[in-house]
Amino acid sequence: MSRGEHLLQEQYGKTKRASSFYENQMLNYLNNKMTDFISKQGMMFVATADSNGHCDASFRAGSTGFVRVIDDKTIIYPEYKGNGVMASLGNIIENPHIGLMFIDFFENNIGLHVNGKAAIIENSHLCSFNIPEEIIDDIEEKEGNKPERWVMVKVDEAYIHCSKHIPKLQQMNKEIYWGTDDEKQKGGDFFKTKQSMKL
Repeated sequence: MSRGEHLLQEQYGKTKRASSFYENQMLNYLNNKMTDFISKQGMMFVATADSNGHCDASFRAGSTGFVRVIDDKTIIYPEYKGNGVMASLGNIIENPHIGLMFIDFFENNIGLHVNGKAAIIENSHLCSFNIPEEIIDDIEEKEGNKPERWVMVKVDEAYIHCSKHIPKLQQMNKEIYWGTDDEKQKGGDFFKTKQSMKL
């Protein structure tokens, strides 16, 4: 719990309610149900901040199970070719604290927060970590040469995001062009930023 959380819980009379949540809904590791949930997800949201506290939120997606649980305190996820800015990775170098949000919009309408500390792992170093052979085999089979590198997260907190405001969505098939630089496939200048730039 952060100092800010504690102050606001006291100010707004939420201390008892928050304590109940911490005791009943928050773990400092991933239990079997959480591990199974992550293995069924094809997307997540990533929150990072630099050393000055400037924040960035990003979206990650891949095939189902692209985030792998190594053990109850460790997960890894691939970094595919992006726009070259490397905002999330740049933040991780300065500040390892990371927040991951998995939301199942399609079946159970529930979310899972995973907070921890992140490190960047190059492809060539992945095998030097104590990763079970079946996970290495799964990575080689499903990922091929798509990942440019990996992010390893050591879990500090794992807890539910309640379902009451999560919408039910329908998943549609879409062809994914992995690693493309085709402007049409990337969305081009959808927000017309080039036209909006001031000299």
